[in-house]
Amino acid sequence: MTNILYGNTPCFLDGKKVSLNDESIADRDVLVYGVPWEGAVTWGDYTGCELGPKVIRLNSARYSGYLPELDHLDVLEHYQIGDLGDVDVVPANTIETMDRIEQFASNVWKTGKFPVAFGGDHGITYPIMEALSKNVDGKVGIIHLDAHYDNHPDYEGDLYARSTPFHRMYESDGIRNESIVHMGIHGPRNKPETGKYAQSVGATTISIRDVRRSKDLAALAKQAYSIASKGTEAVYLSICSDVLDFAFNPGGPVDGNGLTSYELLELVYEFSKLGICGMDYVEVYPQQDTNDNSSHFVTYAVLYALAGRIWHEQHGHQHQHETAWT
Repeated sequence: MTNILYGNTPCFLDGKKVSLNDESIADRDVLVYGVPWEGAVTWGDYTGCELGPKVIRLNSARYSGYLPELDHLDVLEHYQIGDLGDVDVVPANTIETMDRIEQFASNVWKTGKFPVAFGGDHGITYPIMEALSKNVDGKVGIIHLDAHYDNHPDYEGDLYARSTPFHRMYESDGIRNESIVHMGIHGPRNKPETGKYAQSVGATTISIRDVRRSKDLAALAKQAYSIASKGTEAVYLSICSDVLDFAFNPGGPVDGNGLTSYELLELVYEFSKLGICGMDYVEVYPQQDTNDNSSHFVTYAVLYALAGRIWHEQHGHQHQHETAWT
């Protein structure tokens, strides 16, 4: 029988409904949670990305953990998934919501499990990273897969809009700016100042052309990871749906010349093989996508990340540092 989380919504990939307040997470390896938040909408009207966590879970019910293309690996034979439900956001109260996300994420980090967060808009990544930085003994780095830098100082006075999280990270004491990698960046919906902000703080840009011209995605992933891991104790992965070309992200922003689904999954797999501590996938717009292709794809991305983590646990410890939890 399907494990129901709320209403008619199953737990992600038929995982177990768990709580941070009891022992139900003891036998779980991966903890999933949703952040159904859409703050300041920087263009147009309501997009519906706060519906992402629910619809991602609904569509995950279609899938097993079996990946025949990865040596017939069955991810769910290796990992038990626990679903924590959603962060209790407060509509129209950004500051309170950011505080709640950070506190929730902090409690998740303290478990030592591998966390996967579903957005919501990209504003959720900053409080998750703040929580991470306060739960490791040292600095943290991040690999940011996106069409856009999302590093504006503010949006009409809002410091925590979807277009601002990386500017907040630039200002954070716990995040090493030189270990921030903006990857897959492309297109004229970026503003000239955004690239200058990234450059001025020492962050690295790996553009879509850099990806396309690379003859070896695994080697490029190692290059990005080496930057993100230098001088840090943990590397986090944040994926915005619009790093994908709109052909692979229907319903999302009109950003052409993005990654293919193959390229994104290969990069996710390679990063995870090298040793990421957690991940999020944000900016999925269910009501804009008639066939739910975009939310279905999230399950693929999570499975590839977990597949890479399995490889890392079996083969990679001797090559990469471990996360130093306090």
